[in-house]
Amino acid sequence: MALSPFTTIATIVASLILLLTSVSSYSFPLVIRDDDEHSIPENDIDLLEFPLNLEYLGAEFFLHASMGHGLDRYAPSLASGGPRPLGAKKANLDPRPLGAKKANLDPFIRDVIEQFAWQDVGHLRAIKKTVEGFPRPLLDLRTESFAKVMDKAFRLNFLIASYMIPYVGLTGYIGTNQRLQGSASKQLVAGLLAVKSGQDAVIRGLLYERAFQKVQPYGITVAEFTDRISDLRNKLGHRGLKDEGLIVPEYKSAEGKIRGNVLVGNQYSVGFASSPREIVRIVYGGGNEHSAGGFFPHGANSRIARFYRT
Repeated sequence: MALSPFTTIATIVASLILLLTSVSSYSFPLVIRDDDEHSIPENDIDLLEFPLNLEYLGAEFFLHASMGHGLDRYAPSLASGGPRPLGAKKANLDPRPLGAKKANLDPFIRDVIEQFAWQDVGHLRAIKKTVEGFPRPLLDLRTESFAKVMDKAFRLNFLIASYMIPYVGLTGYIGTNQRLQGSASKQLVAGLLAVKSGQDAVIRGLLYERAFQKVQPYGITVAEFTDRISDLRNKLGHRGLKDEGLIVPEYKSAEGKIRGNVLVGNQYSVGFASSPREIVRIVYGGGNEHSAGGFFPHGANSRIARFYRT
């Protein structure tokens, strides 16, 4: 079935944020670096490396939006020689409109986004200090539909594009942690999860405050926008409900008592987890883990992601 223009926009926005979740099932052999008695258990290596994909995406997205440059300017060693992102741009974080090709965001939002940027840089360092990792994959930030969300002179559009990045990290680290064997691996993921949860709470809180404000030029509210993005992500993942918007039917809410949904959780208010298979289906934009595209035109990196493309 052909996607509507809005669905195309939602696909691209959803594609930004969904690359950090656990392994559900794959059967290829794993490789461990031969270090010392404190080496990470071999089953943990791939589980820790896979989330680097979204950490790269988040770092580049937030760095360029807040400061106009990415890892190649601020932390080139972390890029490990990987190709520069396509179409990265700086958002106009000054409250005065300066043209159609920059997001119009105020100093407060700029400060928040810059904090997220440096946090994601720290996450890259933490993971690559623990496992070898891989070079930054090719990231495509040129997508026309994403640009439409970014370029309108309206702060909510940028927040909507941003808020799902931390949420994906949160769900991913929940899923990953339950499969890790080593105590050092679990400690690392627990620490990453703590910060991702905070990022998610900040962004969703800012949007929830404006839940019934109309998002121009789409003519729907912030709450409706997040609902449609969440619904699309669930459909592309093909594994049921894993994401929710800011307002939900009461029966889906915390204890079935309230419609507000500032933080996402299941019937027990416990966070969701997804597999890498679901994630690449979404970030590639077509619901197919075997076909690269979207914001990863050459595919996500890591042994897990490459396995799905073989």
